[in-house]
Amino acid sequence: MPLTDRIMRFLRSPQGQKARAQVQRAARDPRNKAKIQRLLAKFRGGGRGTGGAGGPRGH
Repeated sequence: MPLTDRIMRFLRSPQGQKARAQVQRAARDPRNKAKIQRLLAKFRGGGRGTGGAGGPRGH
């Protein structure tokens, strides 16, 4: 069974519904939103320490 099918089956189960509700609650928390934004900025190269030459693209 493909992984996506297994994930969808889990999300439809009672345990999956509970996990999904917990994640949605956590995602609405402003502190968690800020953490996610910092993490995304880091992966996108927008975090601290990426200014100037020597970055991932050599700019």
